[in-house]
Amino acid sequence: MTTRPESRIGLGEVVALHVCPGPGSRSVMRPLARARALEDRGLEGDRHARPGHHRQVLLVEQEVLDQLGLLPGSIREQVTVRGVRLDDLADGQRLRIGEALFQVGGPCAPCERMNEIRSGLLDALEGRRGRFVRVIQGGAFGVGDPIVSEPDA
Repeated sequence: MTTRPESRIGLGEVVALHVCPGPGSRSVMRPLARARALEDRGLEGDRHARPGHHRQVLLVEQEVLDQLGLLPGSIREQVTVRGVRLDDLADGQRLRIGEALFQVGGPCAPCERMNEIRSGLLDALEGRRGRFVRVIQGGAFGVGDPIVSEPDA
């Protein structure tokens, strides 16, 4: 008898959520316990939530923040995750978090603003600043929710 591989795979969990309500690097990231993802826009209340915007939602690994002595949200990510190796995710891969469904996009290159947070942070984050995801199905999700890889539609 052959067994069928599980089509949904648990990857990790959400450990922090933040939105950036205003423009600029000095705008304070606002922590949330729960967020609402808006289809093809981003997170409700976040300045990047615009239709078709390339920077809808940024996921960053808690493990990277720990290595650099940084707190969740400090490098301007909206979703901080634990237990997910973001570099191992395939472009186009679908992730279910709570009610929302996301599609993995490209990596986030660190910008000069990272050195405003801490001198040398831009170089320290090279290749480790996370991945952008696009909201393909809106819905609520929160801190502690599992991140599940979903099969393509």
